[in-house]
This record gives sequence, C-alpha cells and structure tokens, in this order.
Amino acid sequence: MILLEMEKINVKSAEGKLGVLVVGIGGAVSSTFIVGTLAVRKGLAQPIGSITQLSTLKLGKGNDVREPMIKDVVPLAKLDDLVFGGWDIFEENVYLAAKHAEVLEDKDLNGVKEELEAIKPMKAAFDNNYVTRLHGTWVKDAATKWDMVEQLRQDIRDFKANNNCDRVVVIWAASTEVYVPMTETHMTLSSLEKAMKENSLEIAPSMCYAYAAIAEGAPFINGAPALTVDMPAMWELADKHQVAICGKDFKTGQTMMKTVLAPALKTRMLGLSGWFSTNILGNRDGEVLDDPASFKTKEVSKLSVIDTILEPKKHPELYGDIYHKVRINYYPPRKDNKEGWDNIDIFGWLGYPMQIKVDFLCRDSILAAPLCLDLVLLTDLSQRCGFSGIQTWLSFYFKSPMHELDKQPEHDLFAQDAKMRNTLRMIIGEEVYDYMD
Repeated sequence: MILLEMEKINVKSAEGKLGVLVVGIGGAVSSTFIVGTLAVRKGLAQPIGSITQLSTLKLGKGNDVREPMIKDVVPLAKLDDLVFGGWDIFEENVYLAAKHAEVLEDKDLNGVKEELEAIKPMKAAFDNNYVTRLHGTWVKDAATKWDMVEQLRQDIRDFKANNNCDRVVVIWAASTEVYVPMTETHMTLSSLEKAMKENSLEIAPSMCYAYAAIAEGAPFINGAPALTVDMPAMWELADKHQVAICGKDFKTGQTMMKTVLAPALKTRMLGLSGWFSTNILGNRDGEVLDDPASFKTKEVSKLSVIDTILEPKKHPELYGDIYHKVRINYYPPRKDNKEGWDNIDIFGWLGYPMQIKVDFLCRDSILAAPLCLDLVLLTDLSQRCGFSGIQTWLSFYFKSPMHELDKQPEHDLFAQDAKMRNTLRMIIGEEVYDYMD
C-alpha cells in the first residue's frame, strides 16, 4: 500500500459556539437529529451511526500504524459547542415536534425535554406551490423572493448574535420540493439574482435559504434532492464568498444498499437486466412524496446511482439494457419505519439468470440523524480549512453527490469512504493512503 506525504493544512480553531440552523427543524429527521445529539452530549445515549463520533482513522505505516478515534485527532467542533435553531412551517417547539413525529419514545425525549422546549422555530420561507401536500401556518410574508432572502439573512445574523455563535452551518432537512429543472436562470449569479427580484417560479424556497446562508458566510448542506444549491449560479456565489457547500439528498436506506451492491456486481463483472425498487413510508416525507411532482425530484436522485456506478457505455454487454424502476408509496400506518424492497435480476456465466432480493425494514430518521451530525461537523471543518465550493469529499453521505457539470460523481460507497478518510488524513498532515497494492 503506497503512502503519500502531505503538508498539514492550517485549520482555524474550532473553539467557540457553532450555530446549527436546520431548515425544517420540526420534521422527523431534524427532531431526531437534535434529540440524539443532545442526549449523546449528556451521556444518555451512544452516537450509533456517526462516523465522526465512533469511527477510527488508520494512520502511519509499518510499526507506526495506529488507529485513533477520528474525533480525537481531527479538529472537529465539540458537541457541547453546538447551538440549535432553525425554521419550520409549524410553530411548535422541537419537543412537541418530536412527539408529533412519533420516531422516538418518551424515554429518549424526557432526558432532554427542557432543552428541546427551548428550541422554537423561526418563521419559514415557504410556498405551497413547491410542496403541495403541506399547508404551513408559521411562514414569512415577503413581496419577492429577493425580499425573502433578505429576511433569512437577517434571521441568520440575529441567531448568531443572540446565541454568541462564532460560526454557523445551515442544513436543509425539510421536505422534497417539486421538480425544478436547471435552466439559464440557474447558470449565472446575475441571472439568479434577477429572477429572485422578479419573483420567478424558477426560484424555489430552498434556493432562498441556500443563497442567504452562502451570502452570510455559512456553509450550506442540502439534504434533499432538489436543485437548491446544485447549480453554477450558487457555485459562483460560494466562490465569491469562499463558502463550503455540499449535497444532495441524504443517503440512508435503499440507495445506501445500491451503492454497496452495484459495485459488487461490477467488480465481479456480473450482468444486470433489471432493478426494481419500491418503498413504503408513512411520515411527513412520505406524504409529500405522494405528490407526483415532488416524487419526480426524488426519482431523478435515486435513478442516477446505477448508471454512474456500472458505466454501461464501457460494458454494454453487461449493463447496456437495464430496466431500472423506482417507486415510493405513502402508507400512513408505517409512520417513520420505511420498508425498501428491491428485486434485482442479474446474469452470470453464459448468460444464465439469477436474482437478488433485499427487504430493508429501516427507520428513515434513525439512519439520517447521524448523517446530519457528521455533515454539520465536517462541513464546518471544511470551512475552517479554507475549502470552498462543492465538497466532493463528502459524497459518501449523499444519494446524488454534487459535482461540476464536466465531471462524473463517485457513487461507490467504499470509494467514497476512502476519499473521505484520505481527506481527513490530509487535513491533519498525515500520510495519505493510495490504496493500490
């Protein structure tokens, strides 16, 4: 295994309060993320699923090989320094929101009840045209989307001042908006700003949050599949303000399994005829995705994985004629306990067919919550390292990793993990593993 020596990056100190502003703070994912983080820092729970808190990092070579905890060697913000706030379309505090989401039991909520009750959402930037199944009652009023951006920027400034925060990270964990394709409006910063001032329908509320965060120097994490910050105009804005951005769409259940299984098929040069995926889900996310326009946004994100990993143009005899279908069905009785079922038709030696079937009975918010924690800490780290623009090294966490238009994203979970760990080694001045024997 080849090791490359790197110079240590000059990382700004993580001391001081880190504000975590969550868009959709009353949702199932958000409330689960906040409850869990508060419980972990009080010693009431273990941060299971969090790489930054539980995983080790292999360092050195030969007799000097060691594997310390990532949090012990990488200069991450401490959990005690996180201050939570955010926006939501409903006024209830995070304790009541968590009760309503029905993800966590009272035994998990009661230990941090006072802290949760103190976290009350700011009014949200919301437009029912972009999330048709929800009807917000705690929303801002603005003449144009540019005015909405200004209100959000003021919210960020006020939160930072009122909570004595040195830094702020903004994370979108709200519902999936209807599909908005990339157009000329999204290609340049000037055209984007013009469209905001003209109240264009091509500007979704999530774009207002992303613009406001970046303009205020706050890294922005897009946990949903919408366009939001994944456009040249926002990349231009991020470059202008030297801000880290990443996304999109948290990689939790079914797609995580695809990024494990598809590389296995390609590594063994096994063929794929078809991959049928269906989900049943009953929480607010399931209700939103019951709308075909919102589902279209999610579908585009989910469908991108297979082709990118398998590269059908390179291997047409194996992957040139794949039938890939994705379905999400709203089923209220299941609540947050999603079931992802996959039927995979493969073929092997001499073309003989075989099948793989996966039935993943998972808990959507339980899988997403530790991703939120890791992304907040790692994106803040990126910002303190002076990294700006798209953080491709964090692709590990996303279904549809952001990338420049002339690049291809990496979807292989293990390749993504290797890149992320090498970036951490680079940040702390350790030798980077080439991973080639």
